[in-house]
Amino acid sequence: MSRSIAENRKARHNYFIDDTLEAGLILTGTEVKSLRAGQASIGEAYAVERDGDLVLINAHISEYKGGNRFNHDPLRPRQLLLHKREITKLTNSIARAGVTVVPLKLYFNDRGIAKILLGIAKGKKQHDKRATSKDRDWKRDQGRLMRDRS
Repeated sequence: MSRSIAENRKARHNYFIDDTLEAGLILTGTEVKSLRAGQASIGEAYAVERDGDLVLINAHISEYKGGNRFNHDPLRPRQLLLHKREITKLTNSIARAGVTVVPLKLYFNDRGIAKILLGIAKGKKQHDKRATSKDRDWKRDQGRLMRDRS
């Protein structure tokens, strides 16, 4: 039973998610305390490869209120903890045109460790977004029709 901290709701609207992967994060003490308070946003975040490692960019973890001078920078790049095989898989995916790695969910696992769910995603065009919305609306109407009939 994992406790969710932040979710990227627009990711499934803006991207086709091909595959998902769970990764750990290297965090400082004040970042963990801020996450426990639920002060995080991953809506604008993405992952890139730097020096053979994957790094999470633009993830906003607010400063901890009691952190005084030892507080962290809210938008600092955070290294992701993955196996080497997973890193090469993701960097090969990033190298292809139009593929990016977006965070889908930031949460604490059963052991209380902060994890992030990454999605290997391909961007949707405007007509794809309209088609997805149309399909979702039709499924909703179809469910209503079936429910009203019985």
